[in-house]
Amino acid sequence: MTALYPATEPALGRSARIRPGHWLTAVPSVRWASAALGLFSAGLVAQLAQAPVFVHWTLYLACYLVGGWEPAWAGIRALRDRTLDVDLLMIVAAIGAAAIGQVFDGALLIVIFATSGALEDVATARTERSVRGLLDLAPEHAALIGDDGCERVVAAADLRPGDVIVVRPGERISADGTVIRGASEVDQSSITGEPLPAVKTVGDGVFAGTLNGSGALRIEVTREPSQTVVARIVAMVAEASATKATTQLFIEKIEQRYSVLVVTATLALLTVPLLFGADLRSTLLRAMTFMIVASPCAVVLATMPPLLSAIANASRHGVLVKSAVAMERLADTDVVVLDKTGTLTAGQPVVSRVVTLGDDDVLGMAAAAEQFSEHPLGRAIVAEARGAVPDATDFTALPGRGVRASVDGRVVDVISPSAYAGDDATVRAHCAAMESEGATAVVVLVDAVPAGVIGLVDRLRPDARAAVARLAEVTTHVPMLLTGDNRRAAERLGRAVGITGVRAELLPEGKAAVVQDLQRDGRRVLVVGDGVNDAPAMAAAHTSIAMGRAGADLTVQTADVVTIRDELSTIPTVIALARRARRVVIANLVIAGTAITGLVIWDLFGHLPLPLGVAGHEGSTVLVALNGLRLLSNRAWTREQTQNCTKTRKSRQVCVCSRGVRSGGGPT
Repeated sequence: MTALYPATEPALGRSARIRPGHWLTAVPSVRWASAALGLFSAGLVAQLAQAPVFVHWTLYLACYLVGGWEPAWAGIRALRDRTLDVDLLMIVAAIGAAAIGQVFDGALLIVIFATSGALEDVATARTERSVRGLLDLAPEHAALIGDDGCERVVAAADLRPGDVIVVRPGERISADGTVIRGASEVDQSSITGEPLPAVKTVGDGVFAGTLNGSGALRIEVTREPSQTVVARIVAMVAEASATKATTQLFIEKIEQRYSVLVVTATLALLTVPLLFGADLRSTLLRAMTFMIVASPCAVVLATMPPLLSAIANASRHGVLVKSAVAMERLADTDVVVLDKTGTLTAGQPVVSRVVTLGDDDVLGMAAAAEQFSEHPLGRAIVAEARGAVPDATDFTALPGRGVRASVDGRVVDVISPSAYAGDDATVRAHCAAMESEGATAVVVLVDAVPAGVIGLVDRLRPDARAAVARLAEVTTHVPMLLTGDNRRAAERLGRAVGITGVRAELLPEGKAAVVQDLQRDGRRVLVVGDGVNDAPAMAAAHTSIAMGRAGADLTVQTADVVTIRDELSTIPTVIALARRARRVVIANLVIAGTAITGLVIWDLFGHLPLPLGVAGHEGSTVLVALNGLRLLSNRAWTREQTQNCTKTRKSRQVCVCSRGVRSGGGPT
């Protein structure tokens, strides 16, 4: 399969081939970080147990070696490119700490950086693997009709435009093309996001990787395998993910200048006094003291604990934020783009209206005929009947049309409006009215006479309207709706939840293009979706959230955040929590910067005793760490949730809290 999609190969590394469940052992940086953490913990236990000094020193130095060799080597390679990064500075600071007896401080610094790098590598490997897994949607083989009219199995990679293939019931379509014979219903939700299978007849287009229904189709191939929609999704996700991977945390954006400044100052403190005849030991002690007090331990802890605490807090409430970078991006969100099916809706059709044209029990008769059907519409009709459904015999699926069965000796047809051949104007008027409201209409015939019309809609999530209102408050912009579904259904749902910006009938690349246009206009876009068709837009966005309970594997892996409980109401809360975490980070940076500046000035222009310097350095480190850990409390989550609810109530909207639903506005 690799050769089929050369455009995606550069973005997919060796880690993408890692087998599921082997992340901890297969990613090298995870093994080194785990070993470093284990050695550090053992050294700490030995130190607290008052074991001989050489024991905990040996363990700490082993931690240095195991956790520090990789960033040290990366720093040396960076020096070859005439750049100085914070990784090398951390190693030098750790060695300096050990040189003056503060080996614990250096080992802690090594563990922090090794763990952070390992988590980033795991996230990258999982994303790359999920992108490659999308290729499994398209079958590897196809049934090709030759010039002699005979059928033979060929590799899907060998198909070319103009070839004719056969797709039988229940098979996945192996190429993008046009139907030239047959009729069926095709589940193309993985590509378009439509909640219901689409009827396909002669002249209709189909996509590779979509699932054929009950009819057989003969399809003329229209695109090369590398140019199918599913292949382009793979390419777009891989490219966008690789681009986003270059984004760094705020602290890393200033690491170059800071590293150069500290190293330069340390070398100056060491060399200049020696040139003027100063004592080597006192000069070295001052330089090492400077290196310790100027080392960015407090700065590192100023950034990571608030973000990691917010991540842990969100996870306890069913929201998994994959990295500190993702949490930082959430705080920058100024507009939210929502998918329709599976995000604002449950992706499950329900009966919205039943119109009876005669004396028959329309719903009961339809449910009896549909009880053996696997079609989502049929299941919805049976579920709506909620009672004893009459027995049916002679069940027949009518590909691309509906179903037929005998119920109490009468022939019942449940068919689409396009399959209804009658001239009853009332039937067509009811169908048109339902479709204008965004519903799907089906016609029920009893002994070929219209008995009624049933309308079905995709069920709206109960917290959708409240979530949209809260997102508008949090981001200052009303969210947008992007969907592959038809325009009437999308606009109807937009009105129901309070969204005016609706873009419908979009393929995956169309969604990604809209997101990219928004970002070119200076917006920082958060995309919320659940299907493979949302993955390119999610990968291209500033950040993304997947509705994890029903989300496709690629969507969950591509997203920066996953809502495990499928609650839209948690999205504005986690955005607010991310913004609070950013405020704490800024406050911590001010504290850490003030402490470092004060200690450095004291060391440069006075005589800073080493124990006092270490105490001041460690004190500021502990202070910022404790300040960040405040975001671990449940109070931090409920505070943001309560503030959002208060704002929403002031806007006279519906408010959804963890305790239930309180109505303050229109219906959901």
